[in-house]
Amino acid sequence: MPIEPALADWLLDSDPALRWQVERDLVGAPDAVWTATRARVATEGFGARLLALQDPDGQWAGGAYFPKVYDGSGEGQPWTATTWSLNSLREWGVDAAVLTGTAEQLAANSRWEYNDLPYWGGEVDCCINAYTLANGVWLGMDVTGLAQWFPDHRMADGGWNCDWIEGSTRSSFHSTLNSLKGLLYYEAAVGASDELREARRAGEEYLLQRRLLYRLSTGELVAPWVARFAYPFRWFYSVLNAVDYFRAAVLHDGTEPDPRLAEAIEVIRAAREPDGTWLQERRHPGDAWFEVDVPPGEPSKWLTFYGIRALDWWDGTMPHGDAAQRLV
Repeated sequence: MPIEPALADWLLDSDPALRWQVERDLVGAPDAVWTATRARVATEGFGARLLALQDPDGQWAGGAYFPKVYDGSGEGQPWTATTWSLNSLREWGVDAAVLTGTAEQLAANSRWEYNDLPYWGGEVDCCINAYTLANGVWLGMDVTGLAQWFPDHRMADGGWNCDWIEGSTRSSFHSTLNSLKGLLYYEAAVGASDELREARRAGEEYLLQRRLLYRLSTGELVAPWVARFAYPFRWFYSVLNAVDYFRAAVLHDGTEPDPRLAEAIEVIRAAREPDGTWLQERRHPGDAWFEVDVPPGEPSKWLTFYGIRALDWWDGTMPHGDAAQRLV
């Protein structure tokens, strides 16, 4: 159903990083309107603040995945280093041209905390490699070799697990979703081989067999976190995060939504407040440069945007439009 005017106004009264997406995906603004708002992300609000925090050597906080000064103490992990900063800028829609030269600086100056490996080659963690794959193709790097890492390291059950290096043999919801997001971004940007597409399909099937919610072995809910919503998503799985991926994949592939998404959709629908919003349920612990959403318990504009977009897509009330432009 069309978005209520008051709810639309509330969502539009937001940082350009969110506003342009609301304009494009929820209120049907002309291309000239949302592209103009998107261009403002680099010069106003969250995007401009984060760009201003970039180090002279191209990194953020002096490190690849963790800040240079980090002793492993405290609750959660820091979200300030290079990879997380690039993720945010890319997801907020910053034009790669704004970061001209950054990819080359990172190639020269940034090494992974794991074994001092070079930045654009990735490392052993599939989530980190997925982020690097997406960020690399966004910034114009040749990350073909890193893309091949995913079919080479896919597990027998179809997905991925960041703990494979520690001996894990079963896929993880978190790791599989993050891997899929990286592969889809890469495919939308430069295309993909049959092997890469097959790997993406297998990862999708891993989640779909479990209806995005359940253990295949017992049919029980995999964990309470599947139905807990928080923005930023970070590396954490939720059905909202997962449905957002499947929406993007369906638009890219030009297919119909898989009916096995239905229960996940209803979990999202049930979490909607009577006023049409979704609440921020938690904050993923760890240091951040600055907060981009409300504290727990308050209505979240970001989650409300993702929730409405997911339901509108599923319920078939929105045109598909240009699939390529909708993959941020």
